[in-house]
Amino acid sequence: MSSKRIDAFLSKLGYCTRGEAKKFMKIHEVCVDEKRVYQPSIKALHSAITIDKEVLDPETITILMHKPSGVVCSHDDSGKLIYSLLPSQWQYRNPKLSTVGRLDRDTTGAILLTDDGELNHKLTSPRSNISKVYKVTLAHPLKGNEGDLFASGTLLLNGEEKPLLSAKLTIIDSTTVLLEIVEGKYHQVKRMFGAVENRVVALHRVSFDKYSVEDLDEGQYIILNQ
Repeated sequence: MSSKRIDAFLSKLGYCTRGEAKKFMKIHEVCVDEKRVYQPSIKALHSAITIDKEVLDPETITILMHKPSGVVCSHDDSGKLIYSLLPSQWQYRNPKLSTVGRLDRDTTGAILLTDDGELNHKLTSPRSNISKVYKVTLAHPLKGNEGDLFASGTLLLNGEEKPLLSAKLTIIDSTTVLLEIVEGKYHQVKRMFGAVENRVVALHRVSFDKYSVEDLDEGQYIILNQ
């Protein structure tokens, strides 16, 4: 890790703009190696800086959130945005925190957010084949052949050129299932059940890759890269 100007850290991590750094350092106790400093131009290592006796936020952040219903995975859409659930200074980080893929407004459950662009690209690449498990509540009872069809790798959704990869269906009861997929096509789960003449009335993503939100309440999150 190389040293940087203190105002560069403050701006990158969302504490204040570079132009506001001097005023920020008068109000807050900014220390380098436990010695208070006042000049934004001083260079230091990230690990050596504290603000009001607290270590700096990580230079990159990846978090797991239990997304509530009614929240939008967007920076500029209408309605309540997922980023409003985060600490205010995180909303000013540069680069911005972004969701890894999206969940619909009415879908709850596991979603990752990160400001690591390389990681985001890796996790959303069609070649990643990352497991995503959904709990699905259906409008109508299962017919009985859905599991075999979804597992076959032959289901072709409207508008798609290639059939879906194999997916695993686990039945909880006649209208409640777990569905494990390794793709992330637009409205994929809803479209899969639409293809078998059913309708999703509630959708919850239990896990994304190895990360589960079953121990988190809606709206709660944990930092994964501390």
